Amino acid sequence: MSNHPVLKDKPTLPELQDYISKVIKHRGFHKQSVDDEFRMLIEEVGELAKALRKHKGVSTAEDSAVHELRHECADVLWMLVAVCNRLGIDLEQALRQKEEINKTRTWQ
Repeated sequence: MSNHPVLKDKPTLPELQDYISKVIKHRGFHKQSVDDEFRMLIEEVGELAKALRKHKGVSTAEDSAVHELRHECADVLWMLVAVCNRLGIDLEQALRQKEEINKTRTWQ
């Protein structure tokens, strides 16, 4: 097995997308469908919701609820990026385009 890809310190969004793409291939998950990855994203969002219910505002890094919350947030980000990669979506570009639309809206 080849060396595991390395995520550099403070990666840009495109670098994060590239890293996740490489790791998915490295771990042999590149044959999953976008539907499979989307279902996994929904599962991870559910796990994040469950972790948020446990969370009671404790802010110490050693707190298990905060630790779990961080991991679930990371899982949601991972799966969102995986879905976007599968669909050929450049997340940075998509975010910038969406923010241009949002700038024209009235927010209350």
